[in-house]
Amino acid sequence: MPALFEPLTVRGLTLRNRIWIAPMCQYSVDQRDGVPTDWHLVHLGQFAIGGAGLVIAESTAISPEGRISDRDTGIWTDNQADAWARIVRFVRSQGAAAGIQLNHAGRKASTFAPWGSAGRRGTIPAVEGGWETVGPTAQPFDGYAAPRALDEAGIDRVVADFASAARRAVAAGFSVLEIHAAHGYLLHQFLSPLVNTRTDSYGGSLENRARLLLRVVEAVRQNAGDTVVFVRFSATDWASGGWDEQQTATVARWAADAGADFFDISTGGAIPGVEIPLEPGYQVPFARSVKTAAGVGVAAVGLITDPQHAEEIVASGSADAVLVGREALRDPHFAVRAAAELGASIDYLPGQYERAPYSQPAGVTR
Repeated sequence: MPALFEPLTVRGLTLRNRIWIAPMCQYSVDQRDGVPTDWHLVHLGQFAIGGAGLVIAESTAISPEGRISDRDTGIWTDNQADAWARIVRFVRSQGAAAGIQLNHAGRKASTFAPWGSAGRRGTIPAVEGGWETVGPTAQPFDGYAAPRALDEAGIDRVVADFASAARRAVAAGFSVLEIHAAHGYLLHQFLSPLVNTRTDSYGGSLENRARLLLRVVEAVRQNAGDTVVFVRFSATDWASGGWDEQQTATVARWAADAGADFFDISTGGAIPGVEIPLEPGYQVPFARSVKTAAGVGVAAVGLITDPQHAEEIVASGSADAVLVGREALRDPHFAVRAAAELGASIDYLPGQYERAPYSQPAGVTR
């Protein structure tokens, strides 16, 4: 059996393979109320039908002000959780595990969605429904409105909101809760020394900059029961003096001690204008580095589009799983195709699709 199709067990949850769907923002809540819709059901459901081991729902806000855009999904109300429960039931009915990414966008919140906004970019004005953003300091992300620096009470509210979101996500049936500490959103903003210039107990040293994340991990774990907890990190800011893979590995170990089970390794997003050397698997070395240095389980993500390449990543030990994003949009049945190309024997191609295998046998009866 190819390494990609060996099951993986994390905190008692057995995933049927190592091909997982990365969280991908859809910006499709037209009612602006954070409630996922039929679009999300079909979007996420197709990946479960297509054989993925884990399907992680998009960045989902823990509070209204935590949304990246006004069309993001949320999980700060029971109505939102109830809508997610329907989607989770379908994903799980197809044999995949369902995960959700919990996020607060911090100073990168209240922005126009990247599509359907008539080409407008940056912060949504208050008169058009935008809201005040927050961050570790009042320094804005370039081109966005200046945030309000969080005080201790505001930080406590963020932790409480993550805890409440975790409770609702568990109630909705999710098997994996991913804490988003990457891509320049609030938790990454606190981690990065290029963004976090606070001088109190949440800034300065690595221990201080990691304090908010570790409080969130502890709060999510306390409210997750035995549900699996992931943390997504950006392992580098791609800038001198910024967050890097050594700090990531150190904080990953601390997060594991605080209750995190597994780590999703991406890069970038904290500051604009950096050069990122894009190529297939360009983030895999960071995943391997964190896995080796911290002794934790990791998934790799980033331009992984070829089944043989994905197999090499897992078989070599560079990562324990791969997260597929854009390639899954192009081919929602990427996992089934990978099984055919790699010669893996799987039993989870839906009966409805058995007449359309990726490797067409000779003499098919129609």
